Amino acid sequence: MSSSLESVIVQSNILFIFINIIICLWLSWVKSTFLFLDCCLECCGCHCCSRRTICVASVVLLCIALTVIGVVLALLLGIPKQPPVNRLCRTEKNGTGFLCDDRVTCIPPSDLCDGVLNCLSGADEDSTMCIDLPIHLPGYLVFRCGNPSNWIFIDQKCNHINDCADCSDEIGTYAACPLSCSMGWWPCSSVEFQYCDCIPHSLCQDGQQHCHDWSDEYICTKIS
Repeated sequence: MSSSLESVIVQSNILFIFINIIICLWLSWVKSTFLFLDCCLECCGCHCCSRRTICVASVVLLCIALTVIGVVLALLLGIPKQPPVNRLCRTEKNGTGFLCDDRVTCIPPSDLCDGVLNCLSGADEDSTMCIDLPIHLPGYLVFRCGNPSNWIFIDQKCNHINDCADCSDEIGTYAACPLSCSMGWWPCSSVEFQYCDCIPHSLCQDGQQHCHDWSDEYICTKIS
C-alpha cells in the first residue's frame, strides 16, 4: 500500500471518529434536557423562556459542531490554494524577469531574494519564495548547470562569466549562447577560472596572459 493511500485512510478514520464524538456529545446534551423538536415548537409559541433558551443553545451548539467539523475537514483534506500569480515579464534589456505586484515593474531574476526590496510590496523578498531557493522559484527564472545540483538565475546565463563553475552556462548547445562575444569583450579560451570563451577588453595588453593563445597580448588592442 502506498504511503499516500495510507495517509488518506488515516485521515478518514480520524475524521470519522471526530464526527462520531461530536454527534454523541450533542445528542447526550439534548437528551438531558428536553426533546429538541418539542422544545423548538414551544419556543415558537413563547410558552417558556427557559425552554426557548434551551432551544437557542441547542441550535448554537449544533452550529459550533458543524463549524468545528468544517475546520477539521479543511485541515485534513487541505484548503484549496489560490492559483499562482503570473510573474513572467520582460526586463528593460529584453530578458526574462520577475513582475512585481504593481504589474508594471519588471526586475532581473538575480535581484530576487538578495535582501533588497526591489518591489515596493516586497514581493521579490517573499519569505515563502526565498526560504529554500530555487525550489519555490518559477522554473523560467532558473538555469540548471551541467552539474544538476548547481543552479543560477536565468539572467546570469550568457553573461561571459563562469557562474556555473564549469562554463556550462556560457558554452555548448545547452546554454545556447550567441557564438560571438558582446561588445567590450575579446573572444578567446580564458586561462582564468572566472571567464570561459570571452574576456573583458580591458584585460588586453596589460602584460599578463589571460588567453591560452596569448591573443590578449599580441592581437587584441587595448581600448583606452
